[in-house]
Amino acid sequence: MPSFTQALLFLAVLAAVVAPSRAITCSDVMKDLRPCINYLKSGSGTPPSPCCTGASSLASAATTTADKQTACNCIKNAAKSITIKPELAKALPGNCGISMPFQISPNVDCSK
Repeated sequence: MPSFTQALLFLAVLAAVVAPSRAITCSDVMKDLRPCINYLKSGSGTPPSPCCTGASSLASAATTTADKQTACNCIKNAAKSITIKPELAKALPGNCGISMPFQISPNVDCSK
């Protein structure tokens, strides 16, 4: 028979697994990528460390298809309103050593 502590631990694990995860928002995306803006506008070479940390955080947070589409649309809309160097945006994930499920570009199709 399981102890009271084991039963509580099991319930805590079950609650963590069953609890719905919070959906990603544009605010989350912008917070993560804010350190990249200056680099994407006028930078060259390697992105700054805070930019790569934010991009990595975003890549880890966007786990569901809906999260990825939200992040993609947020980035796409932000890229339209901020003049960035498209080649830097496209290369950002690779330059940070991460993989993004979509291309950072104002022309990407976020529905796919």
